[in-house]
Amino acid sequence: MMRLVICLLVLSSVVLGEKGDASVEVDDGIDEVEATVETVEDISYVTPTLPPGSSVHMAEHFDNLASFKKKWIKSEAKKEGIDEDIAKYDGLWEVEAAERDPLKGDLGLVLKSKAKHSAIAAKLDRPFVFGERPLVVQYEVLHQSGQECGGAYLKLLSVDKQSADLRQLHDKTPYTIMFGPDKCGNDYKLHFIFRHKNPLNGTVTEKHCKKPKERLDEPFTDKTPHLYTLILRPDNTFQIYLDHKVVNEGSLLEDFTPSVNPQAEIDDPADIKPTDWDEREKIPDADARKPDDWDEDAPQYIPDPSATKPTGWLDDEPPNIPDPTAEKPSDWDEEIDGEWEAPLVNNPACEEAPGCGEWKP
Repeated sequence: MMRLVICLLVLSSVVLGEKGDASVEVDDGIDEVEATVETVEDISYVTPTLPPGSSVHMAEHFDNLASFKKKWIKSEAKKEGIDEDIAKYDGLWEVEAAERDPLKGDLGLVLKSKAKHSAIAAKLDRPFVFGERPLVVQYEVLHQSGQECGGAYLKLLSVDKQSADLRQLHDKTPYTIMFGPDKCGNDYKLHFIFRHKNPLNGTVTEKHCKKPKERLDEPFTDKTPHLYTLILRPDNTFQIYLDHKVVNEGSLLEDFTPSVNPQAEIDDPADIKPTDWDEREKIPDADARKPDDWDEDAPQYIPDPSATKPTGWLDDEPPNIPDPTAEKPSDWDEEIDGEWEAPLVNNPACEEAPGCGEWKP
């Protein structure tokens, strides 16, 4: 069984999204409208609490600003290998209500900055060690201003000296699991990556989950909350849910690239192609002989002698006719472009007929 130790939780990008202002004016041409007003009872929001003795390693609702400031640490690191003026993790995080249809008292973590490196982290109540119990990671994401290019994924950090100081959290900080949505342009992803340590040589390799079969674009555009859930089970299987619907599942050992368990056999790297190797897979049969009754002058197909022309066939109507609505372009030069001819369109007279033009069986 694969044993992984996890100690920290990182929220690496948009949770609620960036704020933006929009102004829309609409004139529907209606002078008077009879309005009907319905009274909707307010929904009372209550901050969720854990029952006594809960085995949850972290539960965060962001409803307590004082607790948030004490628990969550913003990264002050710099990303390596890029220009100094854009290297710093200086994205602005706030705790506030959703812009659209908020419930009183229901707050969330909002990334306010656009096109900036952003990371924020908090420690789990205690490390998680894989054993006989499943790991469940679940959180809600709202792209309240849509999403152009960026991720809203979580990272569960590995127990490591580099992850001890969360203020120095950056993209190269060792993690054990990465999970969540990501989008850039028309490329939509739902990441599930884990880092696996080879028990023989100690090397650590990222294992990328197979792509989900479901469409994943709607959560990035509909500006409504969506619930993402990852379940890892002791039998080395996993399930990924989007809004309580399974969108991906499989084996931790077989459904990742590269595979955790290597192939039993591989191509011999020292093997070379023999000098007399023939690339042709098939050749003409040297023993084959032409049949005595073979007729080389006869066609492969002949008209069906039993076929008859369908009733209503329009022999004198061509299948296509010049477009009667087409006009010669004003800049058409017959000396250069030649004689102008209208483009052909389907003959409307043939739409109801079984066919047009010369009939052939």
